[in-house]
Amino acid sequence: MFVWPCSIILAEYVWQQRSRFTGCKVVELGAGTSLPGLVAAKVGADVTLTDIAHNTEVLNNIRKICALNNASCIVSGLTWGDWDEPIFDLHPNIILGADVLYDSANFDDLFATVTFLLENSPGAVFITAYHNRSGHHLIEFLMVKWGLKCLKLLDGFSFLPSCKAASLQGNIQLVEIALDKEKHN
Repeated sequence: MFVWPCSIILAEYVWQQRSRFTGCKVVELGAGTSLPGLVAAKVGADVTLTDIAHNTEVLNNIRKICALNNASCIVSGLTWGDWDEPIFDLHPNIILGADVLYDSANFDDLFATVTFLLENSPGAVFITAYHNRSGHHLIEFLMVKWGLKCLKLLDGFSFLPSCKAASLQGNIQLVEIALDKEKHN
């Protein structure tokens, strides 16, 4: 229940790309404090905020944050790698994930979930901001393994206004990922 720097950077990216989000279906994975998803909702996206299904404290906090911000988002428990009913109803145009690449033990479950959502949502993209702790090479390996490709890779500070960047630290990357259609045909 902390707003991590990656969340601020991803929320800023959503704001700067707001015309792209208006009218879209957006799912935020591992939403936590939900800043990127809330910004997407404020610019007119239809947003579903998700976090670990059994973590009721976080899910209840997300609901309170939505109420405080007058954001009508759906809040749903979704555990990466679990194939429970809620995941089958999701057909996002854009999947968001702020700092979801922090524990390598969860990477395969995350990428399995992202790949499933992308396969069931033609043309969808996954946009994530992450601290480059273990190197982008591991993420490149996982993209290849799961039949995904990088559409865009940015330094997280390259588009952040200096007044916001001054309070943040780290080597933060923002990447847009899609299905590699050659591997899924």
